[in-house]
Amino acid sequence: MDLGLNNKVYVVTGGTRGLGYAVARELVGDGAKVVITGRDEKRAAESAAELGPNATGVAVDNSDPRAPRQLIATARELYGSFDGILISVGGPPAGETAATTDEQWQAAFESVFLGAVRLARAAAEELGAGGVIGFVLSGTAHEPAPGMAISNGLRPGLAGFAKSLADELGPRGIRVLGVLPGRIATDRMRDLDALSPDPDARRATNEAAIPLGRYGTPEEFGRAGAFLLSPAASYVTGVMVSVDGGARHGF
Repeated sequence: MDLGLNNKVYVVTGGTRGLGYAVARELVGDGAKVVITGRDEKRAAESAAELGPNATGVAVDNSDPRAPRQLIATARELYGSFDGILISVGGPPAGETAATTDEQWQAAFESVFLGAVRLARAAAEELGAGGVIGFVLSGTAHEPAPGMAISNGLRPGLAGFAKSLADELGPRGIRVLGVLPGRIATDRMRDLDALSPDPDARRATNEAAIPLGRYGTPEEFGRAGAFLLSPAASYVTGVMVSVDGGARHGF
């Protein structure tokens, strides 16, 4: 199936590694051009080089109010258009409610929540019919995960914001959606498992609760994300799509 990605231009924040990078790789592989971002300039340049000539890396912090305009302007300057954005902001620190500090909450709010809102608002102003705004969230948008108090607090709010934005932008032909990774075998997932005294046992327990019986691969998540951003998914908006091997049993 042709996803219609040839020469489409996307901004992918958090695109230098992990889930954002996985989606960017699939977009480029299907003919799109991408501007990927990360906080580290060297890493941004290296990741873009890995993706090839249709990728550019920009070092920005999502919490910087100047970042949205800078990224959209870069996409237009380098590639001549701007067709969509995938807002992947990484995960806030793990911790139970009593163990998280005001400083951790404030930093996560600025980066994970307010930074994402700013990026989406800027994109909404610049996109035309056929444009798309995607959010990489997590299963905590639906139900809390043990030891992830900050994520449990912020992700549902972003999901609600995305659904409101989908209603507002729908009449203009702009789609808004969320992609909710379950347990995907990224560096972050390995780091979370490593918080357990026995990481292998923790992973085995987690996999036993997944109907497909295993963690997903970044490539599997990337393909799902690329499809949802593509014109092939032109009637998909206002939804949170789980990519979790069936772990979430609700609707």
